[in-house]
Amino acid sequence: MEGGSEVQVLRRVNAGTKYTDFYNWPDEELEEMEGTLAIQQYITQKIRKDFMDIEGILELPLKVDVNVWNYEHLRQFCNQLNELCVMLQPVCSAETCSQMTATASWIFLCAVHKEPKECCAIDYIRHTLDGAASILNSNKYFPSRVNIKDSSVGKLPSTCRRVYRIFSHAYFHHKDIYDDFEGRTMLCHRFDRWVKKFDLITQDLLIVPLEDGSDNNSDNSDGDGYATLINNSVIEAPRSKDAASTEEEEEGHYATVSEKTEPPVISTKDTSQNDDDEDVDDDDDSDEEDETTIRE
Repeated sequence: MEGGSEVQVLRRVNAGTKYTDFYNWPDEELEEMEGTLAIQQYITQKIRKDFMDIEGILELPLKVDVNVWNYEHLRQFCNQLNELCVMLQPVCSAETCSQMTATASWIFLCAVHKEPKECCAIDYIRHTLDGAASILNSNKYFPSRVNIKDSSVGKLPSTCRRVYRIFSHAYFHHKDIYDDFEGRTMLCHRFDRWVKKFDLITQDLLIVPLEDGSDNNSDNSDGDGYATLINNSVIEAPRSKDAASTEEEEEGHYATVSEKTEPPVISTKDTSQNDDDEDVDDDDDSDEEDETTIRE
C-alpha cells in the first residue's frame, strides 16, 4: 500500500527482459485470476514454482470441474512435449528410426494417411502432436475452455494414450535425450501420475519404468491392435465399409491403437457390424480404424 492505495502488480514480460527475470512477480491465487485462461495460468504458475511438486501441480482445486482440469493439463503436456520432439529431431530420423516402436514387440501404424501404414518415428510423433492440437483446439469438440461437453470427454483418454507413446519411444530408443528432458521437466513422471490419479489410462498401457516406485511394466504391450504378425505374414482385421469416410470426417484424425482386447478373428462373416459392447456414435473416439502390428 502506498498513500492509502493498493499497488497494482503488472504480470508482463517486457521486451528485453532477461530470462532469469521472467515471471518475477508474486504468485496469484486461482480465485484472483480472471478470464477463460485462468486454469491454464494457474497450472503453469505451479509448474514454474516447483516442477518437482507433482502432487501439488495435479491437485484439483475446489470448485473446478474435473474435466476442465484434465483438459487444461493435457494441453500443457502437449505444449511441453514439443520441446522433446525438437530434441529428438537430430537423432531420430527415417534412417535411424524407420518405424514407430517402443518395446521390441509392437509397431504402431500411422493412421493420418488414407490407409494406416508404417511411418518413421519422428513423423509419427509430429503427426500425434498435430492431431492432439487439432482435437484440443476443435470448436466441434471443445468450443469452450470453461465448460467441457459430456460428449467430448471421451477424447481425453484416447488422446492421452497416443501422446504417451512419445515418452515410450524416447525412453526405449533415445534414453540420453529422455533423461535430459525428464530431469528438467519431470514430465513423464507427472503424466504417469496424472493418468493414474484421474483414471485416464489403464495400468497395463504404462510401460516406461519410473524411479518413484510405480509398478509400470516395460514388458507390457501398448494395446492389442488389429494387425497381428502370424508366421511372418500380417493378417489384418476387416475394416467397416464407412471407415474411409469416417477418416475424412474425423477432425484431428491421427495414429492410435485399437481398444479391443482380443486378437482379430479370421472369418468370412461380415464384420462391419459393431459388437453389442461397442459405441456406434460417430462422435465417440473409437479406435476402430487404427491398426498396430505385433512381431514374433
